[in-house]
Amino acid sequence: MNDSPRARVLVVDDDRALRRLALDVLAVAGHELLEAPDGARALALLRERPVDVVVSDLRMPGLDGLQLLAATRKLADPPVVVLLTAFGSVPQAVEAMRLGAFDFLEKPLPSPATLRRVVERAWRERRAAAAGGGTAGSERDLGLVGGPALEPVRSLVRAVAPRDTTVLITGESGTGKELVARAIHALSRRSAGPFVAVNSAAIPAELVEAELFGHEAGAFTGAGSGRPGVFEAAAGGTVFLDEVGDLPAAAQAKLLRVLQERTVTRLGAVRAFEVDFRLIAATHRDLEALVRQGRFREDLYYRVAVLPLALPPLRERPGDLEPLVAHFLRELEPARTVPVSPAAWERLRAHRWPGNVRELRNALERALVLSGGGPIEPQHLQLEAPAAASPAGPGGGGTTLRDLERRAILEALEATGGNRKAAAARLGISLRTLQYRLKEYGLAGRG
Repeated sequence: MNDSPRARVLVVDDDRALRRLALDVLAVAGHELLEAPDGARALALLRERPVDVVVSDLRMPGLDGLQLLAATRKLADPPVVVLLTAFGSVPQAVEAMRLGAFDFLEKPLPSPATLRRVVERAWRERRAAAAGGGTAGSERDLGLVGGPALEPVRSLVRAVAPRDTTVLITGESGTGKELVARAIHALSRRSAGPFVAVNSAAIPAELVEAELFGHEAGAFTGAGSGRPGVFEAAAGGTVFLDEVGDLPAAAQAKLLRVLQERTVTRLGAVRAFEVDFRLIAATHRDLEALVRQGRFREDLYYRVAVLPLALPPLRERPGDLEPLVAHFLRELEPARTVPVSPAAWERLRAHRWPGNVRELRNALERALVLSGGGPIEPQHLQLEAPAAASPAGPGGGGTTLRDLERRAILEALEATGGNRKAAAARLGISLRTLQYRLKEYGLAGRG
């Protein structure tokens, strides 16, 4: 590895004018620069001498950017790779990041400052990896309780934690998306830095930009003093942006700029400044469908979905029920062993858990209160008895998951006298999620 305070950077592009422009931009930062007109000659250079950062075009004749990336992975001292791509090739660039590229920049080249910042971040990552700063945590920091069904998630967490790759965690409400984000942070080189979590769906639309990006005094009515936003607060650490699919259009545009340029401009300010963070986003929505509907920016989707991580719902993880129950009971009642009666276990196994792991924890917490220190019985869980499947129709189908979830919502509303907040708590989901479900199932007028 190059021990100089500046990086050795190789710029690879078959377009001579663009290659020279990139070299001129990076020369201002004092880097040692090399160039190659194609992937084959770039690889020959890399075999002759170590390079810290490669900035390469994605599409080139002969050995293209993806093939060059694959070849660098086999070198004894592989460089960090940044790819340049036209917008139509962004999906390829995102796939390249999953295969080990550090970042991608869209052509034509972004501002000189942005190119320099990306190369500097890549250089910092390379130095951190060389210094052994890959993972600061240990396996016990995962905190992901479950059996074999959860092992793919744990494996992906271990694999992605050492890098600054942006992760998109998907799954139903209550599956533990924030827990997974915290596990990634705990195992990363940023573990000593802050973990700042924000739920986009819980912020009033008119305040989202101020919350995320900060504001100056007088930027809007009531802004008596300046305040840093989430990305400033997370300096050196991780931002967990939950329900990213609920961001208003204006906030989506600003978030895209932050992710591309790693700078933030507070509301009411004219000066942008650099921010150092890792983004982990999460959503229970289908972002690809939102893109098709024009409700989520396609370019932002590619920025946040670099590495998707899907969490299975609890009903698809029946083997995880017992370890989760044991874990929550130890957490909630550490001073004693809490017995669970066979009948209560039967009820727990029969329940469909529309609110997933969060609903399970809430049910156990209620049961501990209602059991009064004795064994947990079915009535203490306050779970509805399993509904019998409806007769199969001509198509052969019975009760669907949507039917069960709709029924559970109606029963929760009835049990709480139409109080939506109480019904959401009973289901183990957020009020915002309940409101989405009511609208989705044509029940918006209920409660």
